[in-house]
Amino acid sequence: MQNSTLVRGLLALPGQDKSLLKAFVFMAVLTFGLGIFYGTATAFGRAGFIDLDAERGYQFMTLHGVTIFFYWLYFVQAVMVLVLAASYTEGADRIALRPLAWIAFAVMTLGFTLSEGAMLAGVSILYNAPPEVITDHDQGPVGYFYLGYLLLGVGLIIVALPAIWTAVKPRLDGKCDTWSAVAFAAVAFAGLLIVSGMAAINAFLPAALWAFKLTENVGMTYQMGWNLLFHNVHYLPLMAMVLLWYVLVETTTGVKSIFGARFSKIVFASYLVFVPPTSLYHMFLEPNLPPLLLLLGSVLSLFISVPTVLVFLVIVVSLEVHARAAGARGLFGWIGLLPWKNPAMAAIGMAVVNLALGGGFSFVLISERLAPLLSDTFFVPGYFHFLTLGAVSLTFIAALLYIIPAITGRRLWRPDILAKLPFAVTAGLSVFAAGGIWGGYMGVPRRVFDITYGGEAPEAWLIAMTLVGIGATIMALAMAVYVYALGISFLTATKAPAEESIRNLTRVTWGGLSLGRHKAWTGPLAVLVLVIGMYAFSGLAFEIMNNLPVAIEGGGH
Repeated sequence: MQNSTLVRGLLALPGQDKSLLKAFVFMAVLTFGLGIFYGTATAFGRAGFIDLDAERGYQFMTLHGVTIFFYWLYFVQAVMVLVLAASYTEGADRIALRPLAWIAFAVMTLGFTLSEGAMLAGVSILYNAPPEVITDHDQGPVGYFYLGYLLLGVGLIIVALPAIWTAVKPRLDGKCDTWSAVAFAAVAFAGLLIVSGMAAINAFLPAALWAFKLTENVGMTYQMGWNLLFHNVHYLPLMAMVLLWYVLVETTTGVKSIFGARFSKIVFASYLVFVPPTSLYHMFLEPNLPPLLLLLGSVLSLFISVPTVLVFLVIVVSLEVHARAAGARGLFGWIGLLPWKNPAMAAIGMAVVNLALGGGFSFVLISERLAPLLSDTFFVPGYFHFLTLGAVSLTFIAALLYIIPAITGRRLWRPDILAKLPFAVTAGLSVFAAGGIWGGYMGVPRRVFDITYGGEAPEAWLIAMTLVGIGATIMALAMAVYVYALGISFLTATKAPAEESIRNLTRVTWGGLSLGRHKAWTGPLAVLVLVIGMYAFSGLAFEIMNNLPVAIEGGGH
C-alpha cells in the first residue's frame, strides 16, 4: 500500500504541511456534516415529515445549498489541489508558499462564517441571492452574505497559487524534467480555481457594494455574473472528481493509463477548452434571448461532457485490459475482480453509476425547449443530487479515506462498514431522485415550500414528495455514518505507525502485468448506453410534458 504515489507523497510531507491539510480537512468535514443536516431538514419539510413554516424552510434550503455546494465542495477541493501538486510532482518534498495557503484558509473560513452567520441571523434569500428579491430591511445584512461569497472567491485564488508553485518550483530548480499527468492536471485545476475565484469577485463585489448601499442596484449585471460563476463552480468539481478517479484507481489497483501520460495531459487540458465556452445554456431562462444564442447554447451544451467521458474511457479501458491480463473472463467478469472491500473503490464505483444517471438527466435540462418548463421544478434537485452527492461528494470522501489516515497517523474507522455505505447512499439517492424527477415532470415547484395549495395540489405531487423524504432518510443515515467515520478517524481513532494506518485498505496489484492484446468493450458500451439514455430521458420528458393537462395563456415561460 505504501508504494502508491499518493500514499508515499502524503507520508513524506513535513509536519507543518500536514497541519495545514488538517485545518482544511477539518473545515471540509464540518461543512459537509452541517450541509447534510440542513439538507435533511429541508427534504423532511418538503415531504411533510416535519412541520416547517415557509421562512424556516427557506432558511434551511439556503443553508443547505450554500454549505454543501460552495463551502464543502471548495474546502475539500483546496485539500485535493494541494495534495495532488505535492504528491505527484517529482522533486516536490513540501507544499510551497505554505503561509499563503494558511491565508487562503483564514479567508475562506471567514467567508464561511459570514455567509452562514447572515443566514442564521434570519436573512431570507436563496443561495444565489438575487438582488431583486432582497427587501430594504435585509439589504444591509445580506451584504455580509455576499461578502462571505466574495471572500471564498478570493481564498480560491490564493490557495491555487501555492499549488501551482509547488509544481512549478521543482522544474525551475532542475529537480523535475517533466510533470506527471496528475501534476499537470493539478496545475490546470488550480488555474480553473483562479478563474472561478475571479468569476466570484465579478459577481459578488458589485452585489456587496450595492447591499452596503455604496452603489446603485446591480440588476441584470448580477444575473449575468451569477450565470458565469455558476457554470464554473458547477463543472469544476467534475474535473476534480475524474482526476481523483485517475489517482484512486492507481492507488487501489496499481493501474495507470495504458494510453500514456501525454494523452492523459491532453484530456485534462481539454477541460480548459470545453468548459468555459459552454456557459450559454445557463441563460435559457432569460427573456428575449436572441435565437442565435439559443442555438449556440444548445450546440455547445453537447460538448460539456466530452472531457469527463474521455477520462472515464481512459480509466475503464485501462482497468479492463489489466484485469483481463490478470485472468478476468466474460464481458463484465473483470468488474468482480476489483477490490470492492476497499471503501475508496466502492465509493468511486458508485460515483460512476451516479454520474451516468445524473449526466443522462442533465441533458434533458440543457435542451432549450425543456429548460423553461423544468428549471423551476423539483426535477432539478432530483437529478442534481446524483451529481453533487452521489458522484462528486462520494469521490471526495473516497480520497479523504486515504488522506486522513496519512496526515494524522490514525487508523481508519471500520473499513468494512465504510465499504457498504456507497451502496446505501446510491439506494437512497435513487429513491430521492425518482420522486424528485417524477415530481418535476408533474410540475412540483422546487422553490415553493408548501405545495399543498390548500388541498388543491394533485395527489401525485404529495406521493412524489413522500418518495423524496424516504430517499432522503436513507441518504442521511448513510452520510451521517460517513461524517462520524471521518470525524472519529480524524480526531480520536487509535494512533498507529503511518504506513499501518492505511494498510487495512485492501488492494489488488495489477501494475506491471504483461498486457498482451486484450480487448476492452465495457467503456465504449457504457458511453453508448449513456447516449441512448440521454435521448430516452429527453423523449420521455417531451412526452410527459405534452400530455400534462395544463394550458398556458399570455406567453412567456
